[in-house]
Amino acid sequence: MLSSRQHLTKRIFDISISIVLLLFAIIPLILLLVIATLDFRRNGFFVQKRIGRFGKPFSLYKIRTLTGNEHYDIFDITNNETKLGHWMRSTKLDELPQLINVLIGDMSLVGPRPDIEGYADQLTGDDRIILSVRPGLTGPATIKYKNEEQLLSQQEDPNKFNNTVIWPDKVAINKNYIRNWSLQKDIYYLYASVVN
Repeated sequence: MLSSRQHLTKRIFDISISIVLLLFAIIPLILLLVIATLDFRRNGFFVQKRIGRFGKPFSLYKIRTLTGNEHYDIFDITNNETKLGHWMRSTKLDELPQLINVLIGDMSLVGPRPDIEGYADQLTGDDRIILSVRPGLTGPATIKYKNEEQLLSQQEDPNKFNNTVIWPDKVAINKNYIRNWSLQKDIYYLYASVVN
């Protein structure tokens, strides 16, 4: 578990980098929101409840990439995304608004990805160490499973595969990340997320 000093170091790093990134990303972000609004003929800004630090829900911000209802179903994405939505998801540009989540303290640049209810909030025992840190834009589990949607689409029962294979592996990876945290590793994971 991170010490108070480590949490402070991580938070200062998050604020500093997110401010710089937002300064560069603000115009592209606005353009993408306008394009998404025109493409979907509805608000291009998407908000979804996710589980954050200490198991508290927060509003996660994204650019809309899917048609249909207000739910991102990772098991049925291909039937609900437009060409523009597919491009934004594949480039991760739909996640640019999460820099706002980082700036206001809901998220970190690096950490376990925030899950919908029914996963992180159900953790028990020493697995709950995952809830001791802010969820991240990227991290070791995110990098390993960067093609998660493609992997799930190849499974006969994607939901079962996620629950029995991917999710337990992510928990193990994220526990190891927290127990061995360092700022240098966070910088590496940010770099690896960009170049991969």
